[in-house]
Amino acid sequence: MEKIELKVINISNSQAQASAYAMVLQEVNGDRQLPIIIGSAEAQSIALKMKDIKAPRPLTHDLFTSCLTLFDISISEILIYRAHEGVFYSYIYFKKGDSEIRIDARTSDAIALAVRFYSPIYIYESILARESITIQERQAIEEEEAEKKEKEQNTFAKESLDSLKNALNKAIAEEDYELASLLRDEIQRREQ
Repeated sequence: MEKIELKVINISNSQAQASAYAMVLQEVNGDRQLPIIIGSAEAQSIALKMKDIKAPRPLTHDLFTSCLTLFDISISEILIYRAHEGVFYSYIYFKKGDSEIRIDARTSDAIALAVRFYSPIYIYESILARESITIQERQAIEEEEAEKKEKEQNTFAKESLDSLKNALNKAIAEEDYELASLLRDEIQRREQ
């Protein structure tokens, strides 16, 4: 199977899931992008390394990197080998001398280690073809989300702060958490 090399190009708050982040990988010699939802700890770990910011205390991935380095083990590559219902599965290929071993890992952890070892990240072409979006598609999605948010803010602009708070309580009671999140953001924006 053909493998395509990817690079991390962005990490941002996820529009799809609260308290999650979207990591965007892009093929090295192309315009297809692969958004992957990851946790906050992994997002922080990857972002800090990409920006060359050293945490005051070692993060988990830094500790693991130190241990591997101490025992003269490197990472030769990461391979995203499967995707199922929005979950990506990866292998980390560890190398010590002439020996190489493959271990299954969460993609976010694998990439957090890959950026520390400057290791290549690969995905099978068939998975990338099925799961990716183009730069133009991503820009269209981002523009659509920005327009939607602007419309929602304009909708709330006519409402008083008290009516927004009442609407927030109602949305929470009705378990409409998406609306509740928007109302909360508007209330916080006004109270600043």
